[in-house]
Amino acid sequence: MADVDAFADIPTTTLADLLGRGQVMDFGIRPLWGPVPRVAGPAFTVRCPPGDNLMLHAAIHRAGPGSVVVVESGDLDYALAGGNVCAVARRRGITAFVADGLIRDLAEVREMRFPVFARGVIPIPGTKSAARPLNERVCCGGVDVDAGDVVVADEEGVVVVPGARREEVLTAARTKLAEEAAESLDTWESAHRARIGRILADQGFED
Repeated sequence: MADVDAFADIPTTTLADLLGRGQVMDFGIRPLWGPVPRVAGPAFTVRCPPGDNLMLHAAIHRAGPGSVVVVESGDLDYALAGGNVCAVARRRGITAFVADGLIRDLAEVREMRFPVFARGVIPIPGTKSAARPLNERVCCGGVDVDAGDVVVADEEGVVVVPGARREEVLTAARTKLAEEAAESLDTWESAHRARIGRILADQGFED
C-alpha cells in the first residue's frame, strides 16, 4: 500500500494533470496564510450544518495524527474554528484543516503555522448543538471526499486522491515528475511549438 506521507512530495499540479478537474477543489478553498507547506494526509471527514461547528470541535479529539480534517460547512456566515481549536489540532498531530467555510483568529493560526485551507475568515463563531456522524462522505469545494481519501494541498490548491487509487496515482505521479525532470527546456519548447503549430494548422490558423 502506498505511503500517504509520500504524497507530500507530489505537487497538486501533477496530481491535477493525472486526476482531472473532478478531483480538484474549487479555487475558493485557499491557504489562509503563506507561504504554506504542502500537506498530505488521509481525510477525516466532518459535516457541519448552517451556523453550527459542533462536529469540527468534536473531530479534533477523534482524528488520528497525520489526518487532514475535511469539513463540509452549511454556510459562510459563522466561523467553524478559531485559534484554540487549531492549536489543539496541531498539538494532537492533525496535519491540516480543509474547510468549505470560514475560521477566525487568523493571526493566531498564522503564528502557530497550522495549515488551514478554507474560504476565508469571519470573527463570529457558530453554535454547538447539532450532532452529525463523522467520517461519512462529504462535499468540500465541489469534490466528494470519503474518509481515507488522500488529500494533498499546497499554494496551488487542493486535490483529492480516491483511497482505492492512491498506489496507482502515486506511481504515475512519480513517473511523470521523473520524465519532466529529465527533459530540458529546449526539448520541451521544441515539442511544445510543434504541438501548438499542429493544433493551429488543424483549425486553419495562418500566421
